[in-house]
Amino acid sequence: MLKDITLGQYYPGNSFVHRLDPRVKIYGLTIFLISIFIVKDLYMYIPLALVLILVIRNSKIPARLLLNGIKSLRFIILLTFFINIIATPGEVVFKFWIFNITRQGIEFASFMALRLIFLVTSSSLLTLTTSPIALTDGLESIMKPLSKIGFPSHQLAMMMTIALRFIPTLFDEATKIMKSQAARGADFESGNIIKRAKNLVPLLVPLFINSFKRADELATAMEARCYHGGEGRTRLNALKYDKKDYITMVCITIFLGLYILQRIFI
Repeated sequence: MLKDITLGQYYPGNSFVHRLDPRVKIYGLTIFLISIFIVKDLYMYIPLALVLILVIRNSKIPARLLLNGIKSLRFIILLTFFINIIATPGEVVFKFWIFNITRQGIEFASFMALRLIFLVTSSSLLTLTTSPIALTDGLESIMKPLSKIGFPSHQLAMMMTIALRFIPTLFDEATKIMKSQAARGADFESGNIIKRAKNLVPLLVPLFINSFKRADELATAMEARCYHGGEGRTRLNALKYDKKDYITMVCITIFLGLYILQRIFI
């Protein structure tokens, strides 16, 4: 399951989505997430799904890679679906033991499951099509106006990007440690919840130690290269909007406007 995590990974390519300015992609993700949360009817997720499919096709990211990202969170999605389907009151359509399955519960559970799937897939698309350096530059550029009031925009952008970048690295390391401990007789699958939690100690201790060691090595490497935050920092490739970026931003803004109108009037 750990190897299926896609958030934080970068998939090199030369697609239309890859070539977009990182600020446009961050803006697009923000608008898409806003659209997810302002939708109040299940059928309004159809346009969102079509837009997501269109972006995936234009990004040329293998669908298998995105499906693996959803697969890694299947337990959370199923748990959310189950809780909502039994906890939502309404018109009972099926009764199982002490649980009443309602029509409203099925609709709301499907609503929440789709919301989680869209959330994970769209966030993964951003990191899969944007290199860590471009993502840092984009976040810093967006937050740059706040630096005039003392906000550490560069430092925050760097921390966020490093955190995203090390998500797949930590999971890869956790997988290696788990396999090593399993070869020594460790059992991570059997037993009740308390026993499984205790069995995770041989995994978590070396993982935390290696994480701190990796963080120290990264800090030493940055200091050796005379890194002093955003002060006096220049870029090899300066961010610059071109025609396709402006057109994409206009389309994204129109898309948000349409969703706000349907929220108000429909």
